[in-house]
Amino acid sequence: MDIRQLRYFIAIVEEKKISAAAKRLHISQPPLSQHLKTMEEELGTKLVERNGKYIEITESGKTLYKYALKMTQLMEEAKMEVTEVGKGVNGRLTLGINTFSVVELPTLLHQFQEHYPKVTYRIQQNESSHLCKLVRDRIVELAIIRLPLNLDDFSVVHLSTEPFYLITSKKKQLLKQEVSLEEIEDYPLILPSTEGLGVHYLIVEALTRHQLQPTILAECSDITLLLDLVESDFGASIVPETIIKRHKDYQIHATKINDTNLVASIGLIWLKNHYLSKAAQNFVDLLVDGLHHPNI
Repeated sequence: MDIRQLRYFIAIVEEKKISAAAKRLHISQPPLSQHLKTMEEELGTKLVERNGKYIEITESGKTLYKYALKMTQLMEEAKMEVTEVGKGVNGRLTLGINTFSVVELPTLLHQFQEHYPKVTYRIQQNESSHLCKLVRDRIVELAIIRLPLNLDDFSVVHLSTEPFYLITSKKKQLLKQEVSLEEIEDYPLILPSTEGLGVHYLIVEALTRHQLQPTILAECSDITLLLDLVESDFGASIVPETIIKRHKDYQIHATKINDTNLVASIGLIWLKNHYLSKAAQNFVDLLVDGLHHPNI
């Protein structure tokens, strides 16, 4: 039996006449009678009994009718869900985010959820370089990362650029709005991230470019611990503006670094020349539209 025969049987049971079922199905009566005979032969049992002009369903027929309704309903639901997934209305969005995550991400996800309420999410947080590996391995489809990185394998949408800040404990509060890298050389520093990765690389590259050699007390990829250490006056740190916005409750002081070359760029990436699910494509479109219409 196939799904078409089950639909034929449902019509026969509900119309109680072969002629009426054939009319409902827009087919001629002889082929419909043959389909019924074929089903009975396949199952080895009578499904209906003729009683004058009408058809009565047997106990076996009642059982088949019950399952036929379930199976045709499941088929319709499957078609609907596959169509919705194809349109990005349903499905799953797999997203990687950098350890120093984007402040606006909850707002973006809320906006996306308003448009696609049936989509579910899998969000992984990690260093940008590891997120690139997760995208290459197809563990996540999209990732929001910090640049610069080697992105030859990826399509990239640049999302934003932000300045860096010197953060200190309240005890070392600076009485100025901006500070130069040269002035930072006197502070013992806790560098965020770890050597060679993302933000750490940007900071070290900027210090090297200015031929500065501040005291590096520690490297710390756990931003909460880093802020605890700064708050306790263990050392100062250099962090992107996002960190200041995300952690407003800490008793620290932030001073903007006035070096236009020391900036953190944030981008959205996905693997080139690979299928991108409709849910992921819709998320990309949402971000791109937000870049073009920031006030919407």
